Amino acid sequence: MHKVLGMFLAVGLLCSSAAQAAGFIEDSHADLVLRNFYFDRNYLGTTPQAAAREWAQGFILNVSSGFTEGPVGFGLDAKGMLGVKLDSSADRAGTGLLPFDRSTREPADDYSELGLTGKLRISHTELQGGTISTFLPIAFASPARLLPQTFRGAYLRSSDIERLALHAGWLDRINLRDSSDYQKMSVAAPNGRFNGAATSDRFTFLGGDYAWSEALTLRYYHAALDELYRKDFLGFIDNRPLGPGRLKSDLRLFVTAEEGAAKAGPVDNRNTALMLTYAWGSHSLGIGYMRLAGDTAMPYLYGTEPLVITEGTLSSEFLNPKERSWQARFDQDFAGLGVPGLKGMLRYVHGDNIELPKFGGGGLSESEKDIELSYVVQQGSFKGLVLRLRHAWYRNDFLAGASHRDDNELRVNVDYTIKLW
Repeated sequence: MHKVLGMFLAVGLLCSSAAQAAGFIEDSHADLVLRNFYFDRNYLGTTPQAAAREWAQGFILNVSSGFTEGPVGFGLDAKGMLGVKLDSSADRAGTGLLPFDRSTREPADDYSELGLTGKLRISHTELQGGTISTFLPIAFASPARLLPQTFRGAYLRSSDIERLALHAGWLDRINLRDSSDYQKMSVAAPNGRFNGAATSDRFTFLGGDYAWSEALTLRYYHAALDELYRKDFLGFIDNRPLGPGRLKSDLRLFVTAEEGAAKAGPVDNRNTALMLTYAWGSHSLGIGYMRLAGDTAMPYLYGTEPLVITEGTLSSEFLNPKERSWQARFDQDFAGLGVPGLKGMLRYVHGDNIELPKFGGGGLSESEKDIELSYVVQQGSFKGLVLRLRHAWYRNDFLAGASHRDDNELRVNVDYTIKLW
């Protein structure tokens, strides 16, 4: 498989030299994202580390070619990334913005990486090989830090069948958001839920989204992390008019079990969740409920986002064994109040019935409160510049060491995209 990917990428590189190929240059585009990120997580009480606090500047160059002419079109994409430390120290490292030495905890002054992706297209089907980004319920590449997380592998997407978007892929390595190296994949294991040291070099997936109607989309995906776990996802999204606004119903079901030798430990989980959001005018109000059943927590790829209905919470994912959580969320677009570009969000999430024998037994609970403001500059020299301010308050009643964590978290980031061509 490595040889196949190498040959595929070589074809893409060869095509890049054919500048006369119609579409390859004419349909290309490039942009440079400047991302300034401040992260401050303050731990309350007696903890091994008082705070995780860093400030860094990121540069993300995206270059994408068009496709050559003919029934089979070839192209090449490139992503260059650089992260630069502005402020950090050994006693404040570990925010996910910068890599750090595991023995001394000294953060790196800078880090960089280059990703190349060969691609070919037939009709409305595209195959990519090399550096891959997937944004699917079973593998969602995290964009939540300074530099985005990526994979290495092959990714097939097709929309040749009307109303159906198909996705299939094979991945063998992951590049974490605070790393410049590819490594084998593992399972996220907070609170000792799984053996996080167990690794795999094969993650496969297949599935798609079907637009049943203008209002209803049906979704199904199957994925397997070799020798660790397998996962099935079923869901639907229904968004239809109701009274003066629209009601969005988002149902998600994850079923996970052991795969092969189960090197990360037993896996037995069913996660059922429903999020109802009513939007009217410039407001929206959402109510959600998520319930985990089975003997273990829900596993997901370490370094990615689990994409459950609590997605976007800042400090926790509410995926512990037996956990039941509910949330309320309110969003406001201030354009309706005369301030275009300004948006805000308030959210409260509470989880209980948690079973963690190592950290106090059963009946444990956790909660989080979030507030977020974002503003997009509407005109002038810095039109399109995005400023985000996010604050979270997280609390739990776990009893053992670092797992009992009360913290307050602040994130401030400024994104500015310069279109090069």
